[in-house]
Amino acid sequence: MSLIAQYRGLGKSYGARSLFTDISMNIHEGDRIGLIGINGAGKSTLLKVFAELINPDAGAVSIKKGFRAVYLAQENHFDGEKTVSGLIDETLDTFCADDTEAFGKAWQLIGQVDFPDLSARVETLSGGWKKRLAVVLSLIKMPDLLFLDEPTNHLDLSGILWLESILKRAEFAYVMITHDRALLSNVTAITVELGNQYPGGYLKIDGNYAEFLRRRDELLAGQAKQETALASVMRREKEWLARSPKARTTKAQFRIDNARRMEEDLTDVRNRNRNNREMSLDFTSTQRKTKKLVEAKRLVRRLEDRALFEELSFVLSPGTCLGLAGNNGTGKSTLMRLLCGEESPDGGFVRQADGLRVVHFEQERDSLDLEMPLRKALSPDSDSVIYQGRPLHVVTWARKFLFTPDQLDLPLGRLSGGEKARVLLADLMRQPADVLLLDEPTNDLDIPSLEMLEESLQEFQGAVVLASHDRYLMEKITTSMLGFLDTGGVFSCSSIEQWGRENRPEPVIKKAAPEKRSKQDSRAKKKFTYKHKYELEQIEAKIADREEEAACQESRLNDPAIAANPVALQEACAALGEAQKEVETLYSRWEVLEELKAADEADV
Repeated sequence: MSLIAQYRGLGKSYGARSLFTDISMNIHEGDRIGLIGINGAGKSTLLKVFAELINPDAGAVSIKKGFRAVYLAQENHFDGEKTVSGLIDETLDTFCADDTEAFGKAWQLIGQVDFPDLSARVETLSGGWKKRLAVVLSLIKMPDLLFLDEPTNHLDLSGILWLESILKRAEFAYVMITHDRALLSNVTAITVELGNQYPGGYLKIDGNYAEFLRRRDELLAGQAKQETALASVMRREKEWLARSPKARTTKAQFRIDNARRMEEDLTDVRNRNRNNREMSLDFTSTQRKTKKLVEAKRLVRRLEDRALFEELSFVLSPGTCLGLAGNNGTGKSTLMRLLCGEESPDGGFVRQADGLRVVHFEQERDSLDLEMPLRKALSPDSDSVIYQGRPLHVVTWARKFLFTPDQLDLPLGRLSGGEKARVLLADLMRQPADVLLLDEPTNDLDIPSLEMLEESLQEFQGAVVLASHDRYLMEKITTSMLGFLDTGGVFSCSSIEQWGRENRPEPVIKKAAPEKRSKQDSRAKKKFTYKHKYELEQIEAKIADREEEAACQESRLNDPAIAANPVALQEACAALGEAQKEVETLYSRWEVLEELKAADEADV
């Protein structure tokens, strides 16, 4: 593939702090690169250097002429008085005015986004829709190389799946900073991690995210063994150096020089291994063995003219993790407030075991006093905290959450979003609990912190209710899952993928009774009837008809008369999107019918 960009020996510092040194990399057409690292490692700065938005202190940047590079910032700043269509038209006029094909592709993309109101002022949009608009504006600039800095920020689950579908089909190369491990796994083929634990300050692996994890662990394990071996050799060399021989031969002098070089190597590898820090998380369970910690029975909750959920029943027991999957505003936070008694249902009831200890991690972090010093936030009453029955000094406690002693006197307002999240997690961990209610605990956390959170939740012996847009975490630790629909209603689902298929515009309300997922159990509840048999016999013809309709609509988009007319083009895009949705729905139904048929045949 043709070379697009070349970076050689890049270095950047702020004051006395060096973010990165001597980074070299090539980007070719079609490359899909994930850039990761702990918060503060310098990822955003490096991405801006890559995009030629800021100059490096050292090294050279070269993006070849004729290739268009576009940068999508982490936070978007629009003129709030402008409308969505106004911003789109400005971008189209600048980048697609003389290119009919590019103009058609741009409107095809815009039609797929399904903005609620193109005439709405940007200042009235939610954070998620502003992010979608920013992505669209970046894409209709027709980049050859796209730089994305945390593009999932503010996106809900549907938005993340939409972004993933775009990146999977992308014809351009891109470099993306993200902490979303599912997104990394699905859309990147090269992973670069910044970190002082690596030789040179970074590690680049060709392969998907799973391959990156395997090879990273191998490297770090080998590096730890190297430190042990070097330390053993250096002990022998120091003993030899301390003997005071009568005369130094040339051979002896060479050994002295070699020992000094070896000591420098040992210092270097030891420093790298010390930089391989992880946040230490270990939620404290009360060790309670009660089978029914929380019982929700026939819960109903309405919001204005629609039901968020109704007839919702489930039980939380020790060792279970109930995942709540859905977009913002569909009732996940409301359900958590009902479970902990902060709100009352419109129908049904929540019964807690006697003396139950519930810890609630709320999505909104307004409870933090931004003027309070970090020291007091971590240890409110003294210079030590009681954790798992023993006292820990505040400095030791701070280090468990990757805070340094010189940060302890900083006000919370000076901390990053990820650091504020770690303060809240520290407060949560000091409280013994039977049930953890975690509402978007992953916001702003970097990947090492997410890995520690995942491990600690798997080891927690109480019950967990987890609402998160982090698909990787949800799929890894949940034992059952509830899907919240945009149209209202909740259903029991087995995966985020199933939630995505079910979350259609049509109103669907299903009864949920989450239990440990079992395909065999779920199949046993349904029989393959004559009605199902007839439907299965007809469905292939229906799929063929709808696929033909979709192909017809797609061919209309290539009609120059339609491509040159924005209104007609948008109507054609909407018709194509509707036909494609119908095809997807039919295929999903076909899979369900085939599973029922197979289960019925197996029973016979």
